[in-house]
Amino acid sequence: MKRTIYWKIILPVSLILFSCTGATRITGSWVNPETQPVKQDYHHIFIATMTKHAIARAQTENALSAELKRFNKRGLKSSDTFTPALLETLPAREELLQLIQQTGADAILTTSLLRTQSETRYVRSSVKYAPVPAYGWYRGFYAYYAHWYPMVYDTGYYVADKTYFVESNLYDARTEKLLWSAQTATVNPGSLEKFLAEYPGKVIAQMMRDGVLKP
Repeated sequence: MKRTIYWKIILPVSLILFSCTGATRITGSWVNPETQPVKQDYHHIFIATMTKHAIARAQTENALSAELKRFNKRGLKSSDTFTPALLETLPAREELLQLIQQTGADAILTTSLLRTQSETRYVRSSVKYAPVPAYGWYRGFYAYYAHWYPMVYDTGYYVADKTYFVESNLYDARTEKLLWSAQTATVNPGSLEKFLAEYPGKVIAQMMRDGVLKP
């Protein structure tokens, strides 16, 4: 009885406190066991933010690139590589990969906003996070890109959710194999600037802890 009362009181209070902070937290991360231990030291990381909004894409990629620079990594941004005309339709796999490989990237980092209302990939923090193999879009970089493209490049995709779930994936640029995946939750960020003040640091730090990027 006491335990029930405890959760009825403490849990709502903790949710209220968290919602007031606008903090970003890692809700789960996964490392591909087939690629462990990571033998390659990735230094040139192509950042592909999945959004139709050019300013938001550039700001997000700039922030991630700046964070990578702190660890002597170079962030290669899709906002510097993909033209607006290229993104009007889903690029062919060969065209997209050729553009990325021409930058000298050895890894690809994707960032996608997942809507809370309809996204089935949300995983509660009490459940072990893992990209579900049954979902074909986790087969490789282009499969993932092609799956999400129709949704994230649709002007009706973004809504004023109070909680934003963002999925970040790291791929090997040569094989397209998924190396690492993580999901973050941000409550009431208020603005993109406030979100980007925390998100890059949390994601890059998690990759370091998980061993997919070396300091």
